[in-house]
Amino acid sequence: MKAGGARRGWGVVCPLLALAFGLATGFYLPGLAPVSFCEQASLSCKSDIEVFVNRLDSVESVLPYEYDAFDFCQNDTERRPSENLGQVLFGERIESSPYKFAFNKHEACTAVCMKPYDPKDKSSVDKLSFIKKGILLNYQHHWIIDNMPVTWCYDVEDGQKFCNPGFPIGCFVTQDGHPKDACVINSEFNKKNTYYVFNHVDILITYHSGNKEEWEGARLVAAKLEPKSYNHADLTHLNCGGPPMEIPAEDKEKKVNIIYTYSVTFAEDHKVKWASRWDYILESMPHTNIQWFSIMNSLVIVLFLSGMVAMIMLRTLHKDIARYNQIDSAEDAQEEFGWKLVHGDVFRPPRKGMLLSVFLGQGTQIFIMTFITLFLACLGFLSPANRGALMTCAVVLWVLLGTPAGYVSARMYKTFGGEKWKTNVLLTCFLCPGIVFIDFFLTNLILWAEGSSAAMPFGTLVAILAMWFGISVPLTFVGAYFGFKKRPIDHPVRTNQIPRQIPEQSFFTKPLPGIVMGGILPFGCIFIQLFFILNSIWSHQMYYMFGFLFLVFIILLITCSEATILLCYFHLCAEDYHWWWRSFLTSGFTAVYFFVYAVHYFFSKLQISGAASTILYFGYTLIMVLIFFLFTGTIGFFACFWFVNKIYSVVKVD
Repeated sequence: MKAGGARRGWGVVCPLLALAFGLATGFYLPGLAPVSFCEQASLSCKSDIEVFVNRLDSVESVLPYEYDAFDFCQNDTERRPSENLGQVLFGERIESSPYKFAFNKHEACTAVCMKPYDPKDKSSVDKLSFIKKGILLNYQHHWIIDNMPVTWCYDVEDGQKFCNPGFPIGCFVTQDGHPKDACVINSEFNKKNTYYVFNHVDILITYHSGNKEEWEGARLVAAKLEPKSYNHADLTHLNCGGPPMEIPAEDKEKKVNIIYTYSVTFAEDHKVKWASRWDYILESMPHTNIQWFSIMNSLVIVLFLSGMVAMIMLRTLHKDIARYNQIDSAEDAQEEFGWKLVHGDVFRPPRKGMLLSVFLGQGTQIFIMTFITLFLACLGFLSPANRGALMTCAVVLWVLLGTPAGYVSARMYKTFGGEKWKTNVLLTCFLCPGIVFIDFFLTNLILWAEGSSAAMPFGTLVAILAMWFGISVPLTFVGAYFGFKKRPIDHPVRTNQIPRQIPEQSFFTKPLPGIVMGGILPFGCIFIQLFFILNSIWSHQMYYMFGFLFLVFIILLITCSEATILLCYFHLCAEDYHWWWRSFLTSGFTAVYFFVYAVHYFFSKLQISGAASTILYFGYTLIMVLIFFLFTGTIGFFACFWFVNKIYSVVKVD
């Protein structure tokens, strides 16, 4: 663990400061001011271009590694840019590299360093073996120039070009002669059972010049490279055009010298502006057109179904209320029927009311956090260009939203007739966050053991605990204090002393079938977005369509509410008044479908191998499932709570 971990852990940047800065300085993105470059350095522009390197990751392994973990060319004077909390949590470790060049100065086949490997030296053998392992698992470099990724652009099907914000360490040709992954880019990579190292990069930097009225110098709008493999004789005889750099898999007695080189060229582009320089990366993301069509299709279907549910509910309820209110005279004395029959039991406090109130408090906290985070993302403040901002914003908001969690939990617990307020507030503070923290800590132990960059530094762990105990817990106590000071929520009808017996239920009105059916419609409106979100997390693709995600979020709220209300209405009509927990679990069951889909995604879409990566995948998935369960369950409960209060307040009860 590096000493700078504690310092970086405390570098939490509040999104509100970024918002204020953005409103004061202009449109593009807050905190990302353009940098001008010129051939002669001055006060207003720089001449040196520095390449930063990020962690290396792979689609075949969940474990990312720092650049230093591999035996590449290192920078003698290590300089790390400041990292926010989100970057640390996602395992991003940005550091300076030895690749440096001057603006608009072309260089060809320039040496960076040489790495010798002696088979008699155990340290050399281990370093080379680790590079081979990285090649075998298709680990990718991620370089950064002027705060934008250096991309590797290549042709894909239908004549389209895909720009990958990373490039592989190398490639491997199997014993059967099948080239794996990146080996297909060069026909010379054909020797069986051989590793090829990409030890040379051709870098193309595109810039946009400004006139003296706008700014001095030029601004970088694109940085692209092409990885290549060359077997150089030595540092004085470089050959950027010779045979590839081969490392035999079987021959362990041969000395290997890997010389890393680069070439850089500059080109001017008058069309691309600095503010739109990310467009060529985002527009080339795979399946972008399919995503647009699928999301629109999903939204249309869900809106149509939501409208149908709302129409049926409004028409049926209107007839019920009109019929019940007509039967109020002694002459028309008849037995009550339908949902009016259980008016004396419908507000009977639920079993395990303490646990339900704690879940509702935590769910409210997650709901507000998600809404604000997605809203800020829609405004562009949490785009991929602002690394780590999304996670930083979510964590800071969660910490600051302890007060609503404590208030809702205490108020609902008091409404349920509970009196153990100390237990309630302590469970609200520690139950669900504690489960998430234990899961996260156990996965972090595995990352520590594997030496992964995703392992959280000890200082960051202390910082998160300090935020939890020093900010979130006191705010939760404040919210709980005001929640218990308020009167319990008044119900429109009185509760009978003796519980009414529930008649035998049909299959569809029994608790479990209703709960299982309730999660289908909400899951149907999110599973397409879920695919792209999982791709961004596990397949390292950039997610940027936050506008669509916010729309799907709103549709999810509507769908969870309507599906829960509809099923609650059917159960009340069947004289089953146990709706408290059922309303929470009906929409919360969407999280179970989420987990099933994540399992399907793991086996069908990912190529992850190894016990550690598998444990980490499901460890992080369980955290997401728990958060989603509390979020959707809370939506369904409060929608149902409003519905039940509404219908029993407008019907006449003797």
